[in-house]
Amino acid sequence: MISIYLAVFITSLLLSFILTWYVRNIAVSRGWVIAPPSARHLHTIPLPRLGGVAIVLSFMMVIGFLVMTSILFDIDMGFSPRTVLWILVPSILIFLLGLYDDIHSVNPYAKFAIQSVAAVLLFFGGFRVFQLPLFGAHNLGWFTLPLTIFWVLWITNAFNLIDGLDGLAAGSALFSTMTVFTVSLISQSYLVSLLTLGLAGAILGFLRFNFNPATIFLGDCGSLFIGFMLSALALVGSQKTPTIVAVAIPVVSFGLPILDTTLSVLRRFLRGQSLFAADREHIHHKLLEQGLSQRQVVIILYGVSALFGLLSLFLLYPGGGMVGVVLFVLGVGVWIGVQHLGYPEFIELRRVAQRAMVQKQIIINNLAVRRAAEKLSKVQDLHQLRRVVQDAFEANDFDGFMLTIAPPGDGEVQVQVRARSAISGRPSVLCEAQDPQEFSAIREMVSSVEEQRDGQCWSWHKSMSTNRMGEGPVPKWALTLELITTKGQKCGFFSLYRACTNRPLLVDVNIIASEFHVALADAIYRVMNQAESENAT
Repeated sequence: MISIYLAVFITSLLLSFILTWYVRNIAVSRGWVIAPPSARHLHTIPLPRLGGVAIVLSFMMVIGFLVMTSILFDIDMGFSPRTVLWILVPSILIFLLGLYDDIHSVNPYAKFAIQSVAAVLLFFGGFRVFQLPLFGAHNLGWFTLPLTIFWVLWITNAFNLIDGLDGLAAGSALFSTMTVFTVSLISQSYLVSLLTLGLAGAILGFLRFNFNPATIFLGDCGSLFIGFMLSALALVGSQKTPTIVAVAIPVVSFGLPILDTTLSVLRRFLRGQSLFAADREHIHHKLLEQGLSQRQVVIILYGVSALFGLLSLFLLYPGGGMVGVVLFVLGVGVWIGVQHLGYPEFIELRRVAQRAMVQKQIIINNLAVRRAAEKLSKVQDLHQLRRVVQDAFEANDFDGFMLTIAPPGDGEVQVQVRARSAISGRPSVLCEAQDPQEFSAIREMVSSVEEQRDGQCWSWHKSMSTNRMGEGPVPKWALTLELITTKGQKCGFFSLYRACTNRPLLVDVNIIASEFHVALADAIYRVMNQAESENAT
């Protein structure tokens, strides 16, 4: 059998090398080339995209010869011609789909529809996802059909999505193919062994012309065909392997395209972008942005593909906690890699996760603000009002506040705030305004309260904030809200201050902006009117 394996691999390799050279020259001479269709493409000169034609022809010729030989000479090669047809027929359908897409444009929904038909053909040929680690073997019923379609669509399009650099998709597929071949040898699946060797030889022969600088591209006809064949071969090989091996090894061995596809879907979902929208945010694009050359990026990702393949082989013997070790290594590696790539979407997810860990403190701080809003409806004078506001933020994440109260009237008041600077410690004029609205420009923390002729300005800060700020200039940010009552009367401004730190703000600003400041405005307006009425009497 070894001689047959060698013959299949070498013949497929030589045929692919010759056919790729021929297809490239024919395509160039006849003008069957394509210029970069958009800025996200990295090549700058028109090149043919028909490399998949050479791969498919060489693969089909070798496998077809094997099938014909087994029929004509009645040679048992460990598989039946009918089984091979159930794999080759839908794979040809996928190839034709990709070829048409290379020449014309096929919308994503039509692609998925045709790929689903090919997956259904595999299903009725007996190749399906019929077992999962949590459910055991042969226990999924007709649920295996959508699982099979999902698997085929996932892997087929995963290899298509990473086809963004010279030699990347073909090289990654080569590592995955050799991993599947190794598993098939151990499980004695001769059909998968022969098919993977034929595919590996065809890919390697093509890779000579596709590695940077490429003279021909794989095209959708090649990337979709390779992805579909690998998804089908994983299904065929799963019939002779234990559950954990059948499910985990293909997923891990196809790790790079699966990871890139998963990241792309999550990114676009979090961004609110169409899942089918093209972008320059794939793994290879992010590595290029870090200053690496195309060849360096491809070699690095070859190493990643090889590592995924090696880790998947450890799952052949899942005893002794090996599954846990592999999953731990993969999890840590993927986490570090994604952090290194610097996707803002996942930085945001990390922020949400960190915020979930301190959610209890957020609830405590929010409740303090809500309780203060309730108490404001019962205050009788400005002293009580100030005490309630101070209690609300004393244990909160803000470093201080300034409350500017305008007297009842039309709001056209002359206000001059003189206070002691929290930074320098010297008296200074922080704001001189003709209208209370101009107080929104105030961004400096004040450390004293001084009642003015036409209004009052109260400030409060945490003592530790003063000490910290007194050591040197510390940048601060402010949230300033105009105080407007439920009936529309303007009665001043409320500013919250905080030093700029890496520590997240553990309070919901929406509560302050939507509930608290209205309750504060109502309380101020009521107290000021009461005081004016008492003075009048």
